[in-house]
Amino acid sequence: MILAEMDKILGSDGVIENEEFPNEIIIEVRAGAGGDEASLFAKKLAEMYMFYARKQGWAVEKIDDFFFQVRGRDCYKKLRFETGVHRVQRVPSTEKMGRIHTSTASVAILPIRKDSTIEIKPTDLEIETSRSGGAGGQNVNKVETAVRIIHKPTGIDVRSTAERSQLKNKEKAMSILTAKLEKLKEEEEAAKYSATRKTQIGTADRSEKIRTYNILQDRVTDHRVKKSWHNIEKIMQGNLDPIIDGMQEIT
Repeated sequence: MILAEMDKILGSDGVIENEEFPNEIIIEVRAGAGGDEASLFAKKLAEMYMFYARKQGWAVEKIDDFFFQVRGRDCYKKLRFETGVHRVQRVPSTEKMGRIHTSTASVAILPIRKDSTIEIKPTDLEIETSRSGGAGGQNVNKVETAVRIIHKPTGIDVRSTAERSQLKNKEKAMSILTAKLEKLKEEEEAAKYSATRKTQIGTADRSEKIRTYNILQDRVTDHRVKKSWHNIEKIMQGNLDPIIDGMQEIT
């Protein structure tokens, strides 16, 4: 069962509004600009969030690649401001001239809401099935259990491979799709009021560059709150409390 709690925040028109903070989320990390370095960075970010989630005592379930589900008290409330573009600046091990490379990865924190207002028409969906990957031999799934769903009006593409049955993967994929459509709606609404919302940190848009990880200077900087934290190695091991707490204090 999805637990939910209500918190009050000040809306754009000065009226107190209610905002729901569900205790179930999807975390999606995607490589951005930077080729192989971006893929390595995306992997590190995904691991960082998994480490953090486990330190919080939350349940973590992998869905597909850098895509996983988290269940636990206050998981959305704590991680909601992680959505956006994360940038890393470092000298790759393959760089002989010592030049600093910049690569990016996008993070999306998608809340799973108990009562979704999103209506999805079956005719808007394109559903594909395939065999889930495996390590070979008996571990390879010989039945088409993996499910990919494409929402034709928006082009949103979701995939679930973690479950052993096609039906369960389809249910999970539909849950992810609903969450993505909810997030898209939220981003569109936030964009309308981004110029006037004094309490808003960014627009919750995954295209917004929010944070830089400077390896050489051992510093993580959040551009929205203009604060920096040191000891990147410790941070990447899931010790995000100073950053997460810093974001919560100004909401």
